[in-house]
Amino acid sequence: MTDASEARSGPGTAAGRVLILLDGSQMSYAALDAAVAIAANTGADVLGVFVEELNLLRSAGYGFAREVGASTGASRPFDQRELEQRMQRLANQARRALAGAVAPYGGAHTLSIARGHVVDEVLALAGPQDLLVLGRVGWSSAPGSRLGSTARGLVRRSPGRVLLWSEHRALPQGRVVVFLNDHREANTRAVQAAAEVIRHSPRPVTLLLGANPDMSPADLQNIVQELGIKHADVRTRLLPTTDPTGVARVLREEQAVQLILSRECALLREPGAERLLEALNLPVTVTP
Repeated sequence: MTDASEARSGPGTAAGRVLILLDGSQMSYAALDAAVAIAANTGADVLGVFVEELNLLRSAGYGFAREVGASTGASRPFDQRELEQRMQRLANQARRALAGAVAPYGGAHTLSIARGHVVDEVLALAGPQDLLVLGRVGWSSAPGSRLGSTARGLVRRSPGRVLLWSEHRALPQGRVVVFLNDHREANTRAVQAAAEVIRHSPRPVTLLLGANPDMSPADLQNIVQELGIKHADVRTRLLPTTDPTGVARVLREEQAVQLILSRECALLREPGAERLLEALNLPVTVTP
């Protein structure tokens, strides 16, 4: 275990680490398994991050504060001492879960425990070369619900790649889908992320092209070379709409097992873009 200041200067930053946000939720532990598998394939160090939410602790300090059980709906006093003990238990659980997940492959791992605002604390640790892995919802939300506020903030602001994990049934013949548009450098980063995914888990790739794509045959040839797979395993498809419902339909037709897109792409630049991420029940990698 370490504190946030040690984690910022720890080894592995230059080469890129795998950061995993642990909050005691079922989804965060599912994301932990995915993060450790990636680290095992790439040789990256794993940094687990557990944040004691400052606003929650402050709220518990008021005598009138109450909490409502997620499963029972029962209202009870929001006791600060009890909350502190609960956070300590969750931190200990995170420590054991991280050590247990990493043990089979023997990689280096650290748990950073900080107190503050979750998004700010994670951003203070994450570097441009790091991959941040997190569940789409946290402990306060039920699986399958709307995209959590922490996930939304980190998808928008993280300096490196973000893997938004969602428990799903991987299809045997499923495809990695990469959304491309007219932002050349962003396209390059998305294709590089896809190449890393299929290097360790070989799958065919679908390139989704946005409206009026400014992409020549030579550009597509370069992308295929970057992916490192046969031409027969790559196909392109024009995306007729950026409406979340329409995009989700196309991804189902492509039997997508993972979507990769840049933060700069049209799908995420439009108002209400979070609705797309909420509509998808598959892992989504967002690149800078």
